[in-house]
Amino acid sequence: MLEDLSPGSQFIIPDWPGLPSNIRALVTTRAQGASLGAYDDGQGGPGLNLGDHVGDAPEAVALNRAILNQFVPKPVIFLSQIHSTIVRDAAEIRLTQASVEADASVTNAAHEMCAVLTADCLPVLFAAADGSVVAAAHAGWRGLAQGVLENTVAAMREKGAQEVIAWLGPAIGPSKFEVGEDVLLAFLTRALCYPNTREIEGDKLRACFSQFGINGAQKKMLADIYELARLILNSVGVTQVAGGLECTVSDAQRFYSYRLDRQTGRMASLIWRE
Repeated sequence: MLEDLSPGSQFIIPDWPGLPSNIRALVTTRAQGASLGAYDDGQGGPGLNLGDHVGDAPEAVALNRAILNQFVPKPVIFLSQIHSTIVRDAAEIRLTQASVEADASVTNAAHEMCAVLTADCLPVLFAAADGSVVAAAHAGWRGLAQGVLENTVAAMREKGAQEVIAWLGPAIGPSKFEVGEDVLLAFLTRALCYPNTREIEGDKLRACFSQFGINGAQKKMLADIYELARLILNSVGVTQVAGGLECTVSDAQRFYSYRLDRQTGRMASLIWRE
């Protein structure tokens, strides 16, 4: 289990102040797996790609998932992520054993895992401050703008969570996330997509975007996905937000990055209650 992990492990254990003692979380890197080529460990060795939809050899992915499953209470069941705002119950997904389209999961069941796959998109892990409920969300910019984090927090509160804390996992950093004006517009009009969210001042949203240059007729900007997530979480009462310190593009020897390589693997971010 997690107590067996040594320094230099292929996993990251979140530095998460206030995490209840009965909650466990981890994030994989690209190290110490079975995948080769575009899915390697970033240094020519075998990598820990966990995505079965990215062109990697199925037998390598199966072995990588078996490696991960040695460190968690149950075999991990991954969502079929579609950049949506859909949140599903993790225990119900396990019962159906079917491929489920969603971008977040939640549970109050012990030893049941919530997990998401990423390679530049933002993984967000959640816990009730009393340790009663956990959740995980995959937040690409579309899902982030349309309400995946708000929906996840709402689903936790439906299961009895009161105070909710969050941790932001490895994602594309603010110096690398080049976007067009359409992305800024999506956030400025987000209240139309998710009217139940308390309005975030436009100036605060604009402050998450900096002018970068011009590509043809389109203005290009750099977006801070971490700060956008913090603003959104704060707007629904989640004020204890840790993490947000890694950049998947800048640290390609440690993380898979779709923006950098296109053909690449996926890392997993997981959380569960003991």
